Amino acid sequence: MLASIKALPEQVRQYLIVTGNYWVFTLTDGALRMLVVLHFHQLGYSPLAIAMLFLFYEIFGVVTNLVGGYLGARLGLNRTMNLGLGMQVIALAMLLVPTTMLTIAWVMAAQGLSGIAKDLNKMSAKSSIKLLVADGEQEKLYVWVARLTGSKNALKGAGFFLGGALLSLFGFTGAIGSMAGILILVWLFSMVKLKKDLGKAKSKPKFSEIFSKSRSINILSAARLFLFAARDVWFVVALPVYLASQFGWDHYYVGGFLALWVIAYGWIQTLAPRITGARSAKVPDGRSALLWASLLTAIPAAIALFMSVSPSPQLVLMSGLLLFGALFAINSSLHSYLIVSYASDDGVSLDVGFYYMANAMGRLLGTVLSGWVYQVAGLEACLWISSAFLAMTAVISVYLPKRGAVLE
Repeated sequence: MLASIKALPEQVRQYLIVTGNYWVFTLTDGALRMLVVLHFHQLGYSPLAIAMLFLFYEIFGVVTNLVGGYLGARLGLNRTMNLGLGMQVIALAMLLVPTTMLTIAWVMAAQGLSGIAKDLNKMSAKSSIKLLVADGEQEKLYVWVARLTGSKNALKGAGFFLGGALLSLFGFTGAIGSMAGILILVWLFSMVKLKKDLGKAKSKPKFSEIFSKSRSINILSAARLFLFAARDVWFVVALPVYLASQFGWDHYYVGGFLALWVIAYGWIQTLAPRITGARSAKVPDGRSALLWASLLTAIPAAIALFMSVSPSPQLVLMSGLLLFGALFAINSSLHSYLIVSYASDDGVSLDVGFYYMANAMGRLLGTVLSGWVYQVAGLEACLWISSAFLAMTAVISVYLPKRGAVLE
């Protein structure tokens, strides 16, 4: 196996290192999120207070994606990747203080640092793939993006389960310490093996160029914002707290269910090219994004409606979430392909960073609403808002370019 890896082109080997870093980081990031939600729910924090713990995580994600794309184009994706890994180690170390020091402000600061680290890693990995596929091989680009995105989400799901399991087995401090140790080893390996010129733009971009001038990318970014707000408005805080408080599930069950949901979601993302026709030389365009967003729009509202009248709301919720996850996975995979396809070759991280800035804004909006709306109106209200956001995604997608027409 080692011989076959050495036989690969150097650029591919570099990308494998970036992807491996991203995978390990994603595993610890998913585990950390579940640890924080469950641990502070156990301590008696309200849903809104738990949501506020992730406020800086999402806010700094917005800024990081915008500035990180610029840094990746000027300095190289290796530096942004290694910087993200190092910052995540520091964020984990901040949570190793005695329990009496784990105030809301301190945890928010640690989560803010973690948010910067995560988005530096995501931007680096997603930008790198553009450099490996020729312009005329759009089917291959779609397949590669789908595999990367799907595998990442599968590992994030595994991280949810890992977080719940580690919390039950070793407690909050033991779980955080073990993850920090593993990540330090990955960071040291990456510092030695990643080359300095990966993803560096040929012409040094100006800071003013962090805002996209492409109409296609601006429209897609707006659609992405509402797409991810529609997911996180019920997924981040409302759902795990609802499962624990209303159904009486322990950490293993909550972490395990969310893990399986995200793993299945990631697996479907890898199949998106087959489902949407890329295997038959049909790559998605704006019309495809509109179709799949429209199909998803009614699902959260239907879940909320049937939960309110069904004698078995648990069965309705579980079934509805499976259907939502499948359709959302295809939507997300389509968007991930379209941004890489629309992005320019030179300084690709600028366009990708701007797009994921919008993604982070959607997560921020969804996270805050997830805690507040659940606290004042319950899970059903979160689901109704989710459908409203998805309707906005569909309306915006009307303006995405059709096949072969990328609007500048």
